[in-house]
This record gives sequence, C-alpha cells and structure tokens, in this order.
Amino acid sequence: MFYDLNIPYTTNHAELQRTLAFVAELGYNTIAISVNLSGKLPTDLTSPIPSPLPFSIPPSLHILTRCTLTLSDPSQNHRLTSLTSIYDLVAIRPTSEKTLQQTCLSLPTIDIISLDCTIRYPFYFRQSTLLAAIDRGVRFEICYAQGILGAGEARRNLISNATQLVRATRGKGIVLSSEAQRALACRGPWDVVNLGIGWGLGKERAVEAVQREARGVVVGAEMRRRSYRGVVDVVYGGEKPVVEEKGKGKNLGGKGKEMVGKGGKRKAGDSVDAAEVVVDEAEKPPSKRELKRRAAKARKAVATENAGGPDNAVEESTTTKENDDVAMANSKDQG
Repeated sequence: MFYDLNIPYTTNHAELQRTLAFVAELGYNTIAISVNLSGKLPTDLTSPIPSPLPFSIPPSLHILTRCTLTLSDPSQNHRLTSLTSIYDLVAIRPTSEKTLQQTCLSLPTIDIISLDCTIRYPFYFRQSTLLAAIDRGVRFEICYAQGILGAGEARRNLISNATQLVRATRGKGIVLSSEAQRALACRGPWDVVNLGIGWGLGKERAVEAVQREARGVVVGAEMRRRSYRGVVDVVYGGEKPVVEEKGKGKNLGGKGKEMVGKGGKRKAGDSVDAAEVVVDEAEKPPSKRELKRRAAKARKAVATENAGGPDNAVEESTTTKENDDVAMANSKDQG
C-alpha cells in the first residue's frame, strides 16, 4: 500500500475531487487531507473538512484528516490534545531552531514533523536532536510539490534541505508526501521513490518512505487515540449471543441429595435441564477393573474351548460314572 499523507484541503471541491481521483489512479491507497493552522487556536475548535466529503471518491481510497500547525513561539501553549481529538494526524511545522528542538525533544501527542524544505534555514539539522524525535516515534516529512512547480530557488532549497535531513537522520524515519494543491503536482509512488534516491536515500529506505514509515505514522496515531498510553487497546468484540432455552428444567426432588448420572451431586429442589441430567454411560470409557474382568472372561472362554468345550466335558463325566457302576456290580456278584 502506498501513502500520501499531505493533500491540502481547499474549498474548491471540484479541484479537490480531481486531485483525489488522480492520486487514486497513480496507485495510492491512503491519503490525508491536511488543514494548515498557525498562531493561537480558537476556543471552539472544529475541523473545516466536511465528513463525509460532499463528492464521490474512489472506493479504493482511504481518507484521513490531518492538521499541520506552524510553530513559531516555543513558549505558547497550542492545546495539542484538542487537535488530537479532532484530526486523525497532527503535524508540527517549526520555523526556528528553538521550536525544532522543542518539537523533537519534549512536545507530546504529535505524529509528524513537517519541514518546509523550500526555504533556507539559518541553522543546521543536528543529528542528536532529530534521532531523539525518531526514538519517540515521530517521523520527518519531506514535501516535493512546491519544489517541483516552484521557482529555481525553491528547487535548490528543496534539494539542499532534503539532503541535509537525510544525512542527519541517517535515512531513518523519513516520510515523502506531495502537499500538492493541484493534480498537476502529484507524482506516482515510484517517481517519488526515485526522488528519494536522488536525495541520498537508499532504495529500500525510499520505498519505506511511501509505505512502511507512512503506515507506522497512521497506526501509531490510531493507537495513541484509541488505546491507553499507546499500549493497551480495548477492542469491541460484539455482544454475547443469547442462547434460547429449549425447555424448562426439571426439579429433581429428594430429601437429601440427588445423583446426576454417576457424576456430581445436586441439592434437592434445584432446577436443571433434562438434557444435562441424562448421561450416556455407553460413551464413557470402561474402568481398569472392567477391562481386567473382560480379559479374564476371554481367557476362560479360550481355555474351555481348547479342552473340548462344555459338552465334551459333560459326556466324559457321564461315561466315567457308568464305568464305576459296572465295576461295583461285578464286585457284588463275586462276593
């Protein structure tokens, strides 16, 4: 999946619809419609992006909302918690070295640090400061549309700032977005990958900038909004299914206790289902004593069969008795 996390919102819905349709044709799956804010936030803060959008969008496109806050005064409280509850993504655009340092080290509940790479910064990007922000889970964004359609100076600044940012971050935690106000400024995912390679990113890092790193921003923002401290997420699993009662239970009476099959016991007066009381003993495996009894019975039957069977034994005993009677009669005649 390919991500473009910065499509500026405009009240010209026809132009915005054309941009979204063109982005979907280029192969992007998830985009974020961005709103730029600066200065002190109003008390009744609401999102100007209508939900749902008043025009049809491609079914393959997943839409997110984003707020990009320009930070110029590090001592001002910008109420970022209120922005998190309204927008899916919160991005900060620092304008000075102090605001950049504050954003990287201590500013909570932010997802992206979006630098305006078309201007010339009077300071260098420090490696320790930027890596500290990456360790906190914040990603740095490079937007290419203004450099492509802008003047020569904007292009030079874009190349210089992007190269310096890639060097300071070692190519980690970089997200490539368009910030295209028109469809003409959009580029395909693989064209963006080539731009990243030209700025010093490796091929794998450039692909991750429009796939894995951008997806990490979206998932991290969702977890921060839904879960407890970004660790425990409570997932709704649906209601417990209602089991219909097939019949009323029978009251198994008795003065003391009652037996349920051969198993456990119930107190007198408890109502149980008849299906629970009936226990199929045929399904129970035989005990060891029963197995020994069956084996002895089988051995006895085999021994009897080998001796000639029960009929031969009776015949043999009858013949022996007749012989004894004849011998006794002869002894009496001789006497």
